[in-house]
Amino acid sequence: MNYIVLDFEWNQSNTGREPEVKVIPFEIIDIGAVKLNSDREMIDEYNQLVKPAVYQQMHRITSSLIHLRMKDLEKGKPFMEVIREFFSWCGDDYVYCTWGPLDLYELQRNMNYYNMEPLSDVPIRFLDVQKLFSIAYEDSKLRRSLEYAIDYLKIEKDVPFHRAYSDAYYTAKVLSGLSEDILVNYSIDTYVLPRSRQEEVHVMFHDYMKYISREFSDKQKALDDKEVISTKCYLCHKNLRKKIRWFSPNGKHYYSVSFCPIHGYMKSKIRIRHSENNNIYVVKTSKFISEEECQKIIQKRDGAREHHKAQKSGTKVKDRNH
Repeated sequence: MNYIVLDFEWNQSNTGREPEVKVIPFEIIDIGAVKLNSDREMIDEYNQLVKPAVYQQMHRITSSLIHLRMKDLEKGKPFMEVIREFFSWCGDDYVYCTWGPLDLYELQRNMNYYNMEPLSDVPIRFLDVQKLFSIAYEDSKLRRSLEYAIDYLKIEKDVPFHRAYSDAYYTAKVLSGLSEDILVNYSIDTYVLPRSRQEEVHVMFHDYMKYISREFSDKQKALDDKEVISTKCYLCHKNLRKKIRWFSPNGKHYYSVSFCPIHGYMKSKIRIRHSENNNIYVVKTSKFISEEECQKIIQKRDGAREHHKAQKSGTKVKDRNH
């Protein structure tokens, strides 16, 4: 199996001059990739400018960051020609690798604009090297810039940053130095979502469980679903008694804590997300935590309750004044 380390540069609406096209807010204008073999040795490279078809003016921040002008992009090839050439270059047996979680999602948005089929009919597993760097060298939560990682690892800066090929090249350098056991922490792109309960994603990593739901028409239907709100122990598969029932401090994230007699306190977190179809889906993670961490979540719940009470009280006062 090969590793395809890729990076895209994209342009967007130049605010006040061109309106944003909702289905393609970020138009890919530069594709860079490096191919590594199974030993993570560089064996090939790909780089191509894309002639823009959506946004005809360069966003000022994009231009200053990547040092490209519209006249440079006129030398590029049309998107569909480039992407077919790129897929042919990738070959048959590979895994995508990126710095951060956005590239595959935006690639498929661009493909959809040209009525091309998505990369897969199920969620795609890929390696987010930014996340892997954090797992290997930091606390697994921080998300550093690519240049920070290169400096941290003392990798020679022999090509400029902030172009598609150079960022793919440096991402490949970071990936090449990671230990094999870090690579099991793959990520999942959710441009394409599970179509049924049977296709929903349940993945167990070394210290947590991840679940990705199918789509629901609205948030309440998602939160009424038994699988979404389930807090079954992911190690012994027993139904657990909740110590802290589901609550939300902001309407987007929901938390609960359950207790397993064998494995201890299990924190579950639901993230409410919007799909490309304007529906709702859920990403839920579950992880065993200490009693001290459980107390912190209790404090977060109590703070959320006080906030809601204050909001209701303010509303009632306002109503009485009218």
